[in-house]
Amino acid sequence: MHFHHLHFYVRDTAAWEAWFSQKLSFGSVPDNPKASDASSLYQVLRQGNIEIRLSAPSQKNQTCAVAEYLQQHPAGLVDVAFATEKFDAVLEQALNEGGTLSKPVTLDQSGQRQCQLNGWAHLRHTLIEVSDTWIETRNSIQNDDSITAPQLKLSDIDHVVINVHQGELQQAAAWYQKIFGLISSQHFDIQTALSGLHSQVLNHPDGSMQLPINEPSSSNSQIQEFLLHNRGAGVQHVALRSDDAVDAITHFRAQGLSLLDIPPTYYDALHQRSDCPITDFSAISRQQILVDWPHGGKQGMLLQTFTQPIFAEPTFFFEIIERRSYVENGQLKTAKGFGEGNFQALFEAIERSQLARSHPED
Repeated sequence: MHFHHLHFYVRDTAAWEAWFSQKLSFGSVPDNPKASDASSLYQVLRQGNIEIRLSAPSQKNQTCAVAEYLQQHPAGLVDVAFATEKFDAVLEQALNEGGTLSKPVTLDQSGQRQCQLNGWAHLRHTLIEVSDTWIETRNSIQNDDSITAPQLKLSDIDHVVINVHQGELQQAAAWYQKIFGLISSQHFDIQTALSGLHSQVLNHPDGSMQLPINEPSSSNSQIQEFLLHNRGAGVQHVALRSDDAVDAITHFRAQGLSLLDIPPTYYDALHQRSDCPITDFSAISRQQILVDWPHGGKQGMLLQTFTQPIFAEPTFFFEIIERRSYVENGQLKTAKGFGEGNFQALFEAIERSQLARSHPED
């Protein structure tokens, strides 16, 4: 299984279409397909292999699914869609293991089958049938000439992070393993002077899908802040892959995108690591990008940075990630993991923003 698209429920699709275009260089898809059901109308934006869908409540139908969701939660990412070449097998497993359909199997505009399954809490997961060709074409990313995208700065959905209530991590992880056949790959515990979290990373054994799940380990954790403002579990952030993070972030900053601040002392600590694979951090530090690499410095690097929450409430944000390539035994490989060495610095940066929101006069 692979990520197919991200469907946001918002109050104003035109305003958010402009935001994605101006801040993150997404292009609008002209004459995008719209379902006959008014509750399913959406605007499509694309960049590389990333598809964003935006839906707002219909003025004629205030009882639609979008309106009902926004009565309970703030705007956010509601449907994380999965693509699979084995639609029958995936759907059969999901239903046999207790999954439930929120929308039945239908045909999309291209004649492929799709359905929607209830996810954890109020999340949804549209399951879309794709061909082997769909996978192959995604490996050679090009801008579609029909899409009015300014520049290709982002290429793929790297991973999607779900926050759940304290004590629900193991239950949520087990649910996604049972319903969708994901497997557990990594576990992290982060603790700062103020708070902490537990994280379980899931991925699909036959696909590119990566799904970390977090729970707070303290009542004042930034995970708990998300749960409070989101009024329940949900997607905290999505990592979007870039082939050149420094270039992308430089461009996004110029477009007015708000990002987390990283203190200069972070880069001083990087220089002190004996296996540091680079000597010049000037461009990276100017853009305040986090950098991590496996022990020894021979297996590529991860470059990461994070936006401020994009909505009015401190809930959803984006991560920009670059996975640099390296050669091992004559084979070209890509850096793995999630920047474990950056977790502490990231968590502390988010906490600084959390404190700033709590004490704006300071």
